[in-house]
Order: sequence, then structure tokens, then C-alpha cells
Amino acid sequence: MPYRDFREFLDALRRHGELIDVDRPIDLVFDVAKALKQSNACNGPAFVFNRNGTRYPLVAGVYSTRSKALLAFEATEDTIFEKVLSGLDHPIAPKYVSGKQPCHEVVLSGDAVDIRRFPIPTYSPKDGGPFITPGIVVSKDPETGVPDIGHYRFQVLGADRLGFFAQRFHRFGKNIAKAERMGTTLQGALLIGVDPVLAYACQVQCSDSTNDWEVAGGLRGAPVELVRCKTVDIEVPSHAEVVVEFEVDLARKALEGPLGEYTGYYTPASEKPTARITAITHRQDPYFQGLLTGMPVTENHILKQIPFEASFWRALKQQFPTVEKVAITASGGVQFYTVIAMKPRFAGEAKQVIMAAMASNVRPKWVVVVEPDIDVHNPSDVEWAMALRVKPERDVFVVADLPAGPADPSVDSKGPLATHVSSAVGIDATRPVGVVFPDVADVPGWREFSMPELAR
Repeated sequence: MPYRDFREFLDALRRHGELIDVDRPIDLVFDVAKALKQSNACNGPAFVFNRNGTRYPLVAGVYSTRSKALLAFEATEDTIFEKVLSGLDHPIAPKYVSGKQPCHEVVLSGDAVDIRRFPIPTYSPKDGGPFITPGIVVSKDPETGVPDIGHYRFQVLGADRLGFFAQRFHRFGKNIAKAERMGTTLQGALLIGVDPVLAYACQVQCSDSTNDWEVAGGLRGAPVELVRCKTVDIEVPSHAEVVVEFEVDLARKALEGPLGEYTGYYTPASEKPTARITAITHRQDPYFQGLLTGMPVTENHILKQIPFEASFWRALKQQFPTVEKVAITASGGVQFYTVIAMKPRFAGEAKQVIMAAMASNVRPKWVVVVEPDIDVHNPSDVEWAMALRVKPERDVFVVADLPAGPADPSVDSKGPLATHVSSAVGIDATRPVGVVFPDVADVPGWREFSMPELAR
């Protein structure tokens, strides 16, 4: 059975030694980030910071390792990929509930609204202030009403005011732009503390017409229970720890940033729209959540990788049946460096796969195609193929003037986001179709041979 809520997942982490309580005082400015960075470096546990200067505990690091991701999906390394793909192929519609729900045990509106009562860290030394980094935005297409869920950063600007960053090609950004054209105000809700599979569902690459609650239901294997918000026309998970209801205020802009982003670089501060908080609802004694982002590898990258790879593989496989595996590497920000394993059926097919990858919403800058004998997750294997199966003048090409990936510091950032372009490199590291190539010199069966067996 899937986790009903955030608390059930925390219990599972505790049982597996993946979550520990920190009962000494800790500062929300930089100290939380230092503890998380240290834990990340040794594949360590998540933390509950109980004494953080607020009434509420702060939980952080819950997505920081592959082992925690497997616990979130209740899967193993052998079953995780197939489980995610099966969930994507079998969406489940949400279940709408009414009456008093856990997320509405406490309702704050009017003068009682103050987001600063919650433990919101400042992560990097040059950050513009405290940021909510693990929040999931729920919004709807203002024309069709189709709901979207996605991760977006929110900077605390005041008691009822947040600055945020939404790229125009992401669905939240598209919904804002559409509402502006229609002359309406876009409403939304920011979720903190939910069944972890919902967070992974946010990373799935799908079309604008997709109902993301159905995707999340498929990944969970059970419907998401939704209840209507108090002040906005949005439905949210009934067991969320905290729900921040808001309206997008395009007229009142504010300086948002800098923030140490998933690329490992700061994004500069700039004027952006703000969100006016209309209500905050939460459970009794809620857990708030933090998430470290910055130079890879952090939990931000682990969170993205499994759903990114699965949904990307699925899209490619439909067009190119011999695609076997993909890796969207954490060191490349789970965005900019992609390796694909396939067996080309004809000359030029590997280049077609590369161009399809470049055209995807992942927006990679480096796409390498190898054959299935290469482990896409092993840099040594990939480098071997690139070094000895590639004839650069034939197999390496550059495509210019492609839409830039988000937060890429190498891109000329002048002008509005919609005008930012980059280029991408394709590398065909497969052996030429129909050309005799030397046999691989490898000891047969060595992968099944173990040193303990030799010692006996």
C-alpha cells in the first residue's frame, strides 16, 4: 500500500535508520544547509531539526539518497524502473473528499497569515534570503482547468508575500501567461509535506494536457485524495502538512534571488511577479520541510533522476524501439548531460535519437548515444566508447539556437527568458552500421566471477 501521507513516510525512514532527530539548537541561516551537505557527502540520513527557533519541526534531506528514493516507491533497484513505467502507463484519477480534512485542522486567514512563523532556511551564503525549496505548486490551466503540479522556488518577502521563479516554458509559467492574456488572476496552492511519490511525480516529463494527479495516482498505485482549498479554486491532498493558498500578483513585482541553484551556481536577482498569500492551512503540529539545492549532488538531483529518466526513456522508446537505457546524470544537473544506449537499425538512426533528445523538454546540452554493451551509468564505459568508437568529423555535431535549459549560467541572460538560446552537442558513439569493427577484447564471463569464490 502507498504511503497515506508525509508522516507515514517519515516513520518508514526512521525504521530503516534513514531519519534522525536533532534536538540541539540549530540556526536556520546556513547551519541547516551545512548539516545536509555533510550528510549528503556520506549518503547519510535525513534530519528532523526540532529546535530551530520556531514552534514547528523542520524535516530536510528526505530525498537525499537513492536508498530513500527506493523507500519512497517501496521498490528495489531491480524493480524501480519497471514500477515507475507501469505507473506512467496506468494513470489513476484522484478521489475528491469533503468535510474536515487533516490539512484543514488549522486555518489562518486575514491578519493571522504569516509565513514567517514556519522554519524556512537560508541555504547558501549569497542567497537573497530564506527560500521554500521543496514546495509543490498546484495550479490549473485557466482555459481547460487541467491541474498541474510542479516544484518551484519561493522566497519569503513578508508575512503574506512570496517571490517566485517560474520559467515560461514550464506549465505554471504557461498558466500565468495564459491568465494574463485572459485578463484573470491565476490562483495556486503551495504544498509542503506530502506523500513523497507526489514529489517524484512533479518531475515526470509529460504534455500540457496531462492531469498530474492522475500521473501521481498511477505512480502511487492508488488515487490521490483531494479536498478543495478555503480561499482559492484549487484542490490539494487532504493529508498535506501545510498548504499555502495564493494569488499571482503580476502588478506587484519584487527583487527575487539570488539562489544557489541545482546547477551549482547562483542565479542572479531580478524583478519577478509575487504571490499574495490568501490563507495558510495546516495539520495540528505540522512538519515543515526543507530541501538543499546547489552544487551536484544534492537531494534536488536525486529527486529528479528516477522520474526524469523513466519518462524520457518512455518517450524515446515509443519512437525508437531499440533504445534500451538512458542516464540523465546527477553531475550534469539531471538536465544537461544525457547518455542513451541503443542498437542502431540503420545508418543515421543514432543521430535521429540525439536530435529527438535535444528537442525534448529536458533540453540537454550534451547527448551521447552508445550501444547496449556500454553501461550508461558508468562514466568509464561511456568515455571508452567516446574515445575509441567516435570519429569526430563524422560523429560529433553541434546544433545552434536551441531553447536554453533553465538556470544555465553559460547562457547569455540578456533580455527576457523567452529569448534565451543555447547550443547542444551530439556524439554518436556507436559503431558504424554495416562496417567491420574489431572485436571487443574482454574476458568472457568475468562479470559473474567473484573474488570470494577464487579465495575458496
